[in-house]
Amino acid sequence: MSEPKIAQRFPYVREMEPGNYWWCACGLSSKQPFCNGSHKVTDIKPILAKIDEKRTVAWCGCKRSDNKPFCDGTHRNLE
Repeated sequence: MSEPKIAQRFPYVREMEPGNYWWCACGLSSKQPFCNGSHKVTDIKPILAKIDEKRTVAWCGCKRSDNKPFCDGTHRNLE
């Protein structure tokens, strides 16, 4: 698997507490937008995101953002 699965065609918007979060980059996790280890059958690795203060985050759902793990609007241009 070289291309990630599109988990959804819009971001996962979540209020996040400070901490470290592993964002699912493969699109296979059942715990979207976060990693549950499903990537182990792929060559795609999760991305660590460090959140320093409580804030609302738009996590990329299409897995195609140029600003991974955050949404950059790429989902609007998907076929």
